[in-house]
Amino acid sequence: MALLGVNVDHVATVRQARRTDEPDPVWGAVEAQLGGADCITFHLREDRRHVNDRDARALRETVNVKLNMEMAATDEIVAIACDLHPEQCTLVPERREELTTEGGLDVVRHRDRIASAVGRLKEAGISVSAFIEPLSDQLEASAAVGFEGVELWTGAYAHARTDAARAESLSSLAEAIETGSGLGLTVLGGHGLTYRNIAPIAALGGFSEFNIGHSIVARSIFVGMREAVREMKRLLDQHAPKLDRA
Repeated sequence: MALLGVNVDHVATVRQARRTDEPDPVWGAVEAQLGGADCITFHLREDRRHVNDRDARALRETVNVKLNMEMAATDEIVAIACDLHPEQCTLVPERREELTTEGGLDVVRHRDRIASAVGRLKEAGISVSAFIEPLSDQLEASAAVGFEGVELWTGAYAHARTDAARAESLSSLAEAIETGSGLGLTVLGGHGLTYRNIAPIAALGGFSEFNIGHSIVARSIFVGMREAVREMKRLLDQHAPKLDRA
């Protein structure tokens, strides 16, 4: 069964809607861990639109499972990551006008700048992953610049409107898992995954971990964070390939 990373950014988004001090994403992370989360993910954006520096520090002091920091490959954020020292950093594309991260990091186009950030983070003893689209050239470039893992963008599958489009997206993801594994990369998945669409993705096998945020936080409004995490973990277990359960 793949592990479950819970992204707490959306807890902070609710807080920032009223610019108050609740709900606290750190409390959300604690509750997620009590529900069985294997990893806590947060995105420290350059504009600090949801998670802020205080949250990042408090998460580092509080989280006792793997802490994964999503981030842009900028000098300021890389320096913060090296000081904070999460177990993992995931480099993502970042545009100020987007509601959430859309599409994958273009490692091919920005290879030199990304390689520099990867080198600094690895020198600090941090495992580094790239959030990329399931394309062979991006996988090969990610391995070449020194990433240890890749998180495949599952948005094409999540946003597909037809059975044919979903099947095509699943095929692309399966091929990317095989390619990434062959390159020695740990393969994770995330973006747009929900309780309603996770089954076919989980059934693919090959993903070591899924990072899911909005759907879990939304569900937690009705059942609480602990139960929302437990429900998602049950789905991952239920739909994991039989070989993964052995």
